[in-house]
Amino acid sequence: MDYIMSCVGFAVGLGNVWRFPYLCYKNGGGAFLIPYLLFIFLGGIPIFFLEISLGQFMKAGGIAMWNIAPLFKGLGYASSVIVFFCNTYYIMVLAWAFYYLIKSFTAVLPWSTCTNYWNTENCIETFRHDACRNGTNSNYTFMNKTCEELENATSPIIEFWENKVLHISEGLDSPGQINWEVTLCLLAVWVLVYFCVWKGVKSTGKIVYFTAMFPYLVLLILLVRGVTLPGADDGIMYYLKPNWSKIQEAQVWIDAGTQVFFSYAIGLGALSALGSYNRFNNNCYRDTFVLALINSGTSFFAGFVVFSILGFMAAEQGVDISEVAKSGPGLAFIAYPKAVSMMPVAPVWSTLFFLMLLMLGLDSQFVGVEGFITGILDLLPLKYSKRKIIVASCCILCFFIDLSMVTQGGIYVFQLFDYYSASGMTLLWQAFWECIVVAWVYGANRFMDDIARMIGYRPFPWMKWCWSFFTPCVCMGIFMFYLVNYKPLTYNSVYVYPWWGEMIGWCMALSSMLCIPISVAYKLIMAKGSFRQRWESLTKPVWGAHHLEYMAPGTNTQNLLSSSPGTEDNEVIILKSSMLPARLKGPREAKITKKTTTIPKTS
Repeated sequence: MDYIMSCVGFAVGLGNVWRFPYLCYKNGGGAFLIPYLLFIFLGGIPIFFLEISLGQFMKAGGIAMWNIAPLFKGLGYASSVIVFFCNTYYIMVLAWAFYYLIKSFTAVLPWSTCTNYWNTENCIETFRHDACRNGTNSNYTFMNKTCEELENATSPIIEFWENKVLHISEGLDSPGQINWEVTLCLLAVWVLVYFCVWKGVKSTGKIVYFTAMFPYLVLLILLVRGVTLPGADDGIMYYLKPNWSKIQEAQVWIDAGTQVFFSYAIGLGALSALGSYNRFNNNCYRDTFVLALINSGTSFFAGFVVFSILGFMAAEQGVDISEVAKSGPGLAFIAYPKAVSMMPVAPVWSTLFFLMLLMLGLDSQFVGVEGFITGILDLLPLKYSKRKIIVASCCILCFFIDLSMVTQGGIYVFQLFDYYSASGMTLLWQAFWECIVVAWVYGANRFMDDIARMIGYRPFPWMKWCWSFFTPCVCMGIFMFYLVNYKPLTYNSVYVYPWWGEMIGWCMALSSMLCIPISVAYKLIMAKGSFRQRWESLTKPVWGAHHLEYMAPGTNTQNLLSSSPGTEDNEVIILKSSMLPARLKGPREAKITKKTTTIPKTS
């Protein structure tokens, strides 16, 4: 159960609440569910199952699990680079949420008024936009300002976000000073992450019971409150009303595919790290469908919560829902805080919302850090694997990198990380090669046999077909669309990043993507023999001590470290053995008992 809750905590995150509802509205409402569900079954579930089952089978994290085909161990390094970048910038959202949470413990929310020292003379708390719409009623005045003067008006929530939280500068080349209030929030969150992760999944698994379940309680409370607000029904209709013509647009399908890959946390190595702690015979096939249902169900449910509130917000301001519907930080730190400021007892709803946001992000951060640490520990000899020191070093390093994001130019750095380092492009590249290696190098049928040995039966052939054909085609198709339709990064559609900023972004993206070809080339060059001999040697699995489950009578266990389970001369014997940590490299630490089950060998 700890494993299920950890997976729920990791896969169900901020993207389910702040990205899926917006994409659903933007891309045809209910019609968007057709490409979304299609990509779930073509890409999301197959790769989710592949990563979890491979981690469980190899009893290793994101790097060592690629001992299944050592030539492609660069996949593990690539996933570690991606998840490291994710851990570095994702926590900034938690720091901002924590800052807003602290500021919510007041009688009057600081972003609801224009009487603060950070507000400008253009700040207007609220007015009916429809009174000045389309050039009509030009004599209308609000707070002694005419419609013409109100064109430059800004809301207190935007000024709080830009002037108080971000202290935003003119651009990436103007970093400015550090915001020490946000820095302290960032430090507090990193300390919390450290003490939740330092003892491994045993401590994380217990904590995630709360961090994974609490957001559902808050979402339910917010939904009950949201549907009782005026305008909520209009918001929900905007969310669900199908626009079938949208399905003809290529961008709708691309958005559906990328959302599935984002929300299912594919290509980060963290899912395999969680799977590595499972019992060998855990039914990971069943778990995959349960987790997929929870993940996508949460996204759909969150849409009702978000759009009931946005419908109320649009009704209060007299604007169309399209003008308040936002995605990402724009929803979390501008649209939603503005909505709760309009509610009765606003601080209570604000506290609940930002506490939910913090919990949603924390469990994803826990597992992301755990996935990175597990990969590092798999590489180290047992005597050097001082977990607490490695976890502390990782947290400290990430914290110092994060200091660049709490400066006045920090939001530009944050968006650079978000757009390039863990973008859909890098995740699609990673997922494509994962399918190719498992299905075509190791062998899809062979891996299906391995899964059957774990769970007692072969999964439906659909998984094998997806790994071999459908999923790689989907990944490469979306990847090529990304490249063809690439647009330079901008902030708020106004600030254009300088060329050197884009270069930094591409370096971050390529730092993970190039791990795969560079690692393959290096291993082939350093190996001896003909190309065929090198290929056969480097694609031969390297087994760990836990694969004593496959030991045949009379077979030297040392052979298990360099050969495939099951040989032509012996039938496969399942032995009861202690499930060893992935770091144990030799069979000496294993404790085995009598053989209990005999399974015929498979070709």
